[in-house]
Amino acid sequence: MRTRSGPAKRLPWPMLATLGLLLSTPLWLQQAGLYQYLALEVAIWMLFALGYNLLLGGTGLPSFGHGAYFGIGAYAFGLLQQRWVANLWLDLLGAVLAAALAGALVALFISHRRGIYYALLTIAFGQVGWFIAIKWHSVTGGEDGLLNIKRLPADFGFATLPLASNEALFFFCIAVLAIVMALLWRLIHSPFGRVLAAIRQNELRAAFVGHHVWLYKWLVFTLSAAIAGLAGALFAMAQQSAYPNVMSLHNSGFVVMMVLIGGGLVSFWGPLAGAAFFILARDLLGAYTETWLLWYGLIFIGMVLLKPEGLAGLWQEWAARLHKTPAPSAARIEHKESLG
Repeated sequence: MRTRSGPAKRLPWPMLATLGLLLSTPLWLQQAGLYQYLALEVAIWMLFALGYNLLLGGTGLPSFGHGAYFGIGAYAFGLLQQRWVANLWLDLLGAVLAAALAGALVALFISHRRGIYYALLTIAFGQVGWFIAIKWHSVTGGEDGLLNIKRLPADFGFATLPLASNEALFFFCIAVLAIVMALLWRLIHSPFGRVLAAIRQNELRAAFVGHHVWLYKWLVFTLSAAIAGLAGALFAMAQQSAYPNVMSLHNSGFVVMMVLIGGGLVSFWGPLAGAAFFILARDLLGAYTETWLLWYGLIFIGMVLLKPEGLAGLWQEWAARLHKTPAPSAARIEHKESLG
């Protein structure tokens, strides 16, 4: 499939629309009865979901223990801050490296597996991380978690930006999200991304034509874990703490549901919609009932049964009808096409 060229490829409109909508939230969020921290959380989970979709949507690799790397990033950021040096850039870098290292070690053991065995191993290693966080009291604080994590200022040399308020941290997270989003967009349009797409379509055929499938699977898992660690570090800043529950199996399931209901299997931008939908549904449904997850689960089941392409698939179908063109099916949609 031919890719788009020119400025539209460098600055795809879904990216600009997402960032524009997020940046406008201080103007209307309170009037809608919501709060600024909600937009901050949405931005962080969008980052996590984009990184996870490199595996599931980009390479066809299901990981059901990815919350472990999110949690490793959160704990690493807090521990580096409290026990080594309180510097935002060094602590964020340390969190990314810690999560990437953990992902690289796990990928060494699972990259030669496929299908259900790959998925089960991701669960097992994820649960190992959660168990360590629960039991290693002297380091992680056990079930009480790691408390008093500070929102360190961003020192740019010529100026220092305090991040103590939700609004300031929100804009910082938006900047990080924009950078990662642009880099990942370029990555999936690179030769590396085309190899990932080949692995997703047929791993055996990709190996037969000469691609080192094991190496690519190891690299993409490590990169996805690194992005999860970055999201976890920002989440630790937002909550000013790190708890073992962020590494739990159900937390790993949340990001899977975000990607699937958003349409990450058919669109690069699906995880963004899925993350926003999940966080908004959690808060809006949670305001009426404690069993919000039951109702969200029913919505998820209905979406999977009736429209497995998710929210992105609904958008593409609507756009196809608007332009009177055949709607793209899940079997024909390439991951490098934008929502337009």
